[in-house]
Amino acid sequence: MDDLWTLVHFESIDGRCPMVIFLDELPDEKFAALDSALTKVLALRGISLAGTKWMTSLGRGLHEFRVRHSEKEIAGMFISAGHRVPLNLHRTSVLLRVFVHFHGDKKYLLLNGYDKGRDSSVKRQQREIAKARRFLADFQQRPKG
Repeated sequence: MDDLWTLVHFESIDGRCPMVIFLDELPDEKFAALDSALTKVLALRGISLAGTKWMTSLGRGLHEFRVRHSEKEIAGMFISAGHRVPLNLHRTSVLLRVFVHFHGDKKYLLLNGYDKGRDSSVKRQQREIAKARRFLADFQQRPKG
């Protein structure tokens, strides 16, 4: 589908991808929820999510993508009428944050993310935002090619 936004992972100069590291450390249920949110929500709606419950602008091209739903809940939001997805009542609580930058021809750059459910402190949030801003500055300073 040509109307989809294309995912790009930020890669530091030393070759590490902070978002991939974050994804690798997530438990299976949370990974599935984030994967579903990225493919069923962010890839379809892109920057139009800004100002919704899914995303907030943090200024200077940085956005915070918010995932608060399980994989099944997200699937249930995007099925045709009359079809229900059974929800597991004993599911893992999901509260993930991913920092995103939109650029180029419908591309979104995943900078980093964290599990806000594990540490919802303001200090942690500010530290993660500062890290995302450094990654974004690094990305923007590199020659485009």
